Amino acid sequence: MINMREMMKAVYKLEGNGQKATLLGIGPMSETLIFASLKLAKKMDFPIMFIASRNQIDSAEFGRGYVRNWDQYDFVNTINKIAGDIAFDGLYYICRDHGGPWQRDEERAAKLPAEEAMRIAKRSYLTDLLAGFNLLHIDPTKDPHAGSVVPMDTVIERTVELIEYIEDERKKRNLPPVDYEAGTEETNGGLTSIEAYEDFINQLCSRLNDKGLPLPLFIVGQTGTLTRHTENVGNFDAQAATKLVSVARKYGVGLKEHNADYLSDEILLAHPALGITASNVAPEYGVAETVAYTSLAATEQTLLKTGLITKASNLADVLREETIKSERWRKWMTGSDSQLSVAEVLADDKLASLIAKIGGHYTFENPKVKQEMSVLFESLKMVGVDAQTATENCLIRVMQRYSDCFGLNGLTTRIKSVVNA
Repeated sequence: MINMREMMKAVYKLEGNGQKATLLGIGPMSETLIFASLKLAKKMDFPIMFIASRNQIDSAEFGRGYVRNWDQYDFVNTINKIAGDIAFDGLYYICRDHGGPWQRDEERAAKLPAEEAMRIAKRSYLTDLLAGFNLLHIDPTKDPHAGSVVPMDTVIERTVELIEYIEDERKKRNLPPVDYEAGTEETNGGLTSIEAYEDFINQLCSRLNDKGLPLPLFIVGQTGTLTRHTENVGNFDAQAATKLVSVARKYGVGLKEHNADYLSDEILLAHPALGITASNVAPEYGVAETVAYTSLAATEQTLLKTGLITKASNLADVLREETIKSERWRKWMTGSDSQLSVAEVLADDKLASLIAKIGGHYTFENPKVKQEMSVLFESLKMVGVDAQTATENCLIRVMQRYSDCFGLNGLTTRIKSVVNA
């Protein structure tokens, strides 16, 4: 297996020969999405990164994650098994997205003391390391005690402390090298200007070099993207992206963009030319899978009316109600909508439908939703409709837009040719 640092060297070499591409990080919102991702990557021959937040995947001792109730070992083992089952012989990398203190919602809500939050972050990273993650995003830019912005000095200090801890633990256990990502895309994370971005990279790299620690592969920068509702409400800034790329490359790292969801083809096609090394997409895929299920539920109702099936699920209604009750959708809302009560949302049919679409993926493991989904799949199977394949194909169509625009198709073969030259 080509490790990430080797892969990036090959990507940069190809870029120098005019073969530009932007790597894709995929949020693992479900097992179905992981399967569809690997299926598409195999067909189109491109490398992928699975980027799991701590809310999605985490250690058993911290409550696991909302994706299949998996911990890191479950996550890695499932990806490896799916890859084996479909004879995937390409490149895939398992990555921690937004690791660090207070990165689980409940940790911020509890306002854990800094020492406790850092201890938990280290334990979580250690499990990432032991489970076989390839890339760790070090993101100490959340702090309920720091106000709206964590001071840059504090971010750098905690970033170095976390990388030093991980490297010490890795060497103790004689584990293979792991790569790093640093910084954040949050508009309140402090890196909101080109000057701040360079200052952060300069100071961080200097501190890491002084301690003999590895430099990150990626530094996250704010290109103007922002995902809310089911659209990108930010204002992508191509000129700023070009400057961020230039700064990052000066220090030998790549610009990583988060929140690339819902960007237009026009903007996505410009990414490789601008030199954006990698981009993350997650909520859009969760929405796509939720839409697939609600569309299948509508098909089921149509067939029920014709008499072709005699029993139908109540998936659309149950998913909507359970999603709204979960309240995990609030982070994706804008304005006063984020403060509405559950009862107020349930009473507004239009808003309730929107929220079900936005946050449905949080409920895929909800027992009531799983029960209705099982009924749906079985009723459609009885009349020859393969709901699983239909869902996978829906996800593949959404993801292929990114692989096409990012110049990814055929990239794995090109990378291998450079590495093996």
